[in-house]
Amino acid sequence: MRETRRINPGTDRARRRVDAERRLRAFQRRTAVRVSILRVPGIYASDRLPLARLKAGTPALSHEEDAYSNHIHADDLARICAAALRTGRPGRIYHAVDESALTMGEYFDAVADAFDLPRPPRVTWAVAQVSLSPELLSFMRESRRLSDARLKKELRVRLRYPTVQSALEQLSHPAARAVR
Repeated sequence: MRETRRINPGTDRARRRVDAERRLRAFQRRTAVRVSILRVPGIYASDRLPLARLKAGTPALSHEEDAYSNHIHADDLARICAAALRTGRPGRIYHAVDESALTMGEYFDAVADAFDLPRPPRVTWAVAQVSLSPELLSFMRESRRLSDARLKKELRVRLRYPTVQSALEQLSHPAARAVR
């Protein structure tokens, strides 16, 4: 999905984000302060991985019902923020995402595999509704596959971690584990 696609927020959290974007754009018009908007999905880093969730055996959705999620490494997000401040176009929206095209379950599986943990059990949506938190269920309802084309073209950001897998290879390395 590109930044120019019409939005259709389906959850309260999504509606609040859309309202915030509108307010920022209105602030820009009133004050002439340049605003770039970053839509930031799942942020991860060495200290922001779902390791506790995996160790607890929290389930993921079945392959048939799984939702797409988008990710960005915290270090890359910092670089994107700096680039948006430097070269972002006024009022422009940028998806701050990497190149991964993963479902949530695939993300959890990749983290589990990288850290030699059991993959999460898979459950149907009906089972998830009674076993997962309302916040997580809300996130699953917002399944999107976001494009990073504008980020690359306009902000000219080259990601250090272009995919979740490339980051996990470094984060799961024994030397990186010793730091945690």
